[in-house]
Amino acid sequence: MTQDLFRQDAYLRECSAHITAVTDTGIVLDQTVFYPLGGGQAGDSGVLVLADGTQITIADTRKGKDADGNPTSDIVHIPAPGQEDRVAQLTPGTTVTARIDWERRHRMMRLHTTSHLLCHVVPQLVNGCSITPDYARLDFAMTDPLDKEQLTAAIATLVAAAHPLTVASISDEELDANPALVKSMSVQPPRGTGRIRTIRIGGEADAPLIDLQPCGGTHVANTSEIGAIVVTKIEKKSATTRRVVLGFAQ
Repeated sequence: MTQDLFRQDAYLRECSAHITAVTDTGIVLDQTVFYPLGGGQAGDSGVLVLADGTQITIADTRKGKDADGNPTSDIVHIPAPGQEDRVAQLTPGTTVTARIDWERRHRMMRLHTTSHLLCHVVPQLVNGCSITPDYARLDFAMTDPLDKEQLTAAIATLVAAAHPLTVASISDEELDANPALVKSMSVQPPRGTGRIRTIRIGGEADAPLIDLQPCGGTHVANTSEIGAIVVTKIEKKSATTRRVVLGFAQ
């Protein structure tokens, strides 16, 4: 089992950890700041630093799977090619410093939070999404046309309003009683622990609630941190789907 430190603090850039397993897939740690691919968000990259300063470059991070392909509680750090000799020398119990590529992660945090703002601007169900360091895309189940300039302006207003984000959780029963909190048709919130992580934007004191939905991804602490984001493309993917692509302003 890998303790997922990024769930509690998305701003942690590194941590000390112990190797618990080295498999054909990658390196498993007892705790990590690396986010694994999931919920539409790409996995983190970075390095594992050994006590002697040797670095293992991590190209991707994934959730572990058992022999039958079922997900486990492990998080697997996938080494970049060309490091096989160094990886082969790693053993369980070895101490490492796990350090993410912070610039890459922070770009994804900014885009992921923007995608939640977009869910407020376009209040339709989402049937597909992808969060990468360079762009984010959301597919909305809708038939009406959308306007790039109008969406960009609406997002800019929400960013400038400096709405705080709050990480919390609700019970399975609370989610069942409020199914509209789930905005995604393609990704369902993970269950099994009795609590489901949520991200709330706004809603503090008398401030308006901008968005509230289950989400396990990493986010900025305040919308003002997002910076300048624009809608780069709107596509008609099908008769009932409109794709919105977000990117950083040049």
